[in-house]
Amino acid sequence: MNAAQTNTPASEPLTGTIPGGVDGQRIDAGLALAEPGLSRERIKALIVQGAVTIEGKPVTRPSVKLAAGQRYAIAVPAALPLDTQAQDIALCVVYEDADLLVIDKPAGLVVHPAAGHADGTLVNALLHHCAGQLSGIGGVARPGIVHRIDKDTSGLLVVAKTDSAHLGLAAQFAAHTINRRYVAIVQGRPSPANGTVRGNIGRSDYDRKKMAMVGEGRGKHAVTHFTTEERLSGATRIECRLETGRTHQVRVHMASIGHALLGDPLYSKPPKPLRDLLKAVDFRRQALHAQRLGFIHPVTKSECDFFSPIPADMAELLDRLRV
Repeated sequence: MNAAQTNTPASEPLTGTIPGGVDGQRIDAGLALAEPGLSRERIKALIVQGAVTIEGKPVTRPSVKLAAGQRYAIAVPAALPLDTQAQDIALCVVYEDADLLVIDKPAGLVVHPAAGHADGTLVNALLHHCAGQLSGIGGVARPGIVHRIDKDTSGLLVVAKTDSAHLGLAAQFAAHTINRRYVAIVQGRPSPANGTVRGNIGRSDYDRKKMAMVGEGRGKHAVTHFTTEERLSGATRIECRLETGRTHQVRVHMASIGHALLGDPLYSKPPKPLRDLLKAVDFRRQALHAQRLGFIHPVTKSECDFFSPIPADMAELLDRLRV
């Protein structure tokens, strides 16, 4: 049984059988697919620490090739303390149980501490809210941030409180079975009105703050399906359904077909009438909201589906675009 289907604590070995789909792959890459809760870099570090065995024998090199049917075990050590301060920051909790919680994140809230944002983040808030109940499967005691949304994107985010929930959710994200739907306001009118954008996304060669469409062999595979919901003055309200979840995916994909998100400081250069309107309503972020989030509860196996209303700033922008 794959560890994502168990309630195995992080301090006990994760065990399983190498599936046929990773036959012949390097052990670091293959185990990252078999155990979606662990990144490839995390598995490399565990190999170096002597924490990974194949058929009961320790593996010492990440380049070792796997064979289907082999038994593996990964001894994930107890989580290290996170050097981040818990802060009493108000959270909009849509749902919570012993294993996970769903947050409706406002625009402007950073998910993870990083350069320029050492505190005041969602992680700081979760450390306070989830005191003593944090997923440590990633190597440090922290809330299980299984996926992220950009600082200036609003909407729904699921967080794992236990390692079993973290592993189960990560497996669903890896299998692309999570239902993620965003509402966006883009400039112009997409033609055709409904469609799919496919293309690898990677770091831009010209601006390290930006992502870009890149060629085969680079970046990560990304797929976005879009549907026109409302035609506006010089703009369109669309729904985007994500098959994958890459950094800036909706923003890059829509800009690549000539319909960048309104207000996007990195990818959008709207005509003057739209620039004037954005200034008039003081709209200073990308018009993107994670409106719907659906998944199978990783522990209870029940179907979960959550909806977040369009926030006030986007609602005002829509009203002005309807005139």
